[in-house]
Amino acid sequence: MIEIKVPALGESVSEATVAKWMKQVGDAVAKDEPLCELETDKVTLEVNAPAAGTLQEIRAAEGANVEIGQILGVIAEGAVSAAAKPAAAAKPAPAAAPAAAAPAAAAPLSPAVRKLVAENELQPAAIPGTGKDGRLTKGDVLAFMEKPAARSGMTQRAPEPAAPPAPAPEAPRAAGEAAASQPREQRVRMTRLRKRIAERLKSAQNTAAMLTTFNEVDMSAILKLREQFKDGFEKKHGVRLGFMSFFVKACIQALKEIPAVNGEIDGDDLVYKNHYDIGVAVGTEQGLVVPVLRNADRMGFAEIEKTIGDLGRKARDGKLTIEDLTGGTFTISNGGVYGSLMSTPILNPPQSGILGMHKTQPRPVAIDGKVEIRPMMYLALSYDHRIIDGREAVTFLVRVKENIEDPQRLLLEM
Repeated sequence: MIEIKVPALGESVSEATVAKWMKQVGDAVAKDEPLCELETDKVTLEVNAPAAGTLQEIRAAEGANVEIGQILGVIAEGAVSAAAKPAAAAKPAPAAAPAAAAPAAAAPLSPAVRKLVAENELQPAAIPGTGKDGRLTKGDVLAFMEKPAARSGMTQRAPEPAAPPAPAPEAPRAAGEAAASQPREQRVRMTRLRKRIAERLKSAQNTAAMLTTFNEVDMSAILKLREQFKDGFEKKHGVRLGFMSFFVKACIQALKEIPAVNGEIDGDDLVYKNHYDIGVAVGTEQGLVVPVLRNADRMGFAEIEKTIGDLGRKARDGKLTIEDLTGGTFTISNGGVYGSLMSTPILNPPQSGILGMHKTQPRPVAIDGKVEIRPMMYLALSYDHRIIDGREAVTFLVRVKENIEDPQRLLLEM
């Protein structure tokens, strides 16, 4: 017998919740095949089979809280059990079953798709998959949820694939009728990640003496630079030249001048850091996560853009590790991608500063005594006043503004 145990969950994480079992008792499993999904305060991770055989026992059901080293289940090594063999033999679908449902049901789901399906209590087999080999994509699930039949059944089980809804030709329903078909309320259990986000944000408000200072930056020079070099940059480096690499570079130079913004409070000590691990906030279906660019001060523009792109994809696919999310010294959050014009970002403890970027919007501004229309962005720096003085906060934000408005300063490190 082989025991399936909770693996090490990462620094400062000792407990997880069993989110989902992909296998049931009696199912055959291959070595390293995903068996279940654990949800921690920070990430969702899969537990793989330590050996091939048959899943003989599940000791921690879905929803159970488990600790590192705890036994999740037991695998019987060797031949597939008798209970599993008939199921394997009965895999061909009946002729009456929809052809599109089989590939989606058989293909493994990505963590993002699994979460979306589970939260809305949908049956994957009822959703036509358009991905490679019939896999379900996030777009497939969202499109299915837009159908009235799917919306009206989100609080119950979705219809079985053998009886798909047959749309009848009818006049479009009025807005009131469409709204009436939706449930008045939907209650969904808060995930560990969402609870952890809530705890950390509330803790930041309760603990830090948090203030926010604002400025605005003229994006003309950056936009002109990107337009001039974007094709050559992408051709050479295989990645687009975005705004984030400029802001990461601008913040690092400002952090070097104002070290308190890169520091933290630890008990009665002030900790000033000479390394620059920049967190970049990413919105996902599960909530906001902040993967970290390690030693960002040693990266060039292309490496920063590539790393941010890789971390963003891992975040959306639910594949971030604990190491990806811990140890940042300063955070940048870009609410502008959602259209935000102005906001006050909340600190990411134990960090003492976070920069909020916003939407670039043409506005009239005074230039040399004349009114001109310029692409402007509001910037916000939220900071912990216990370690950062107002003069330092304002100076930091002014340095970021100067670096963005005159990008040559970034190259000369001025």
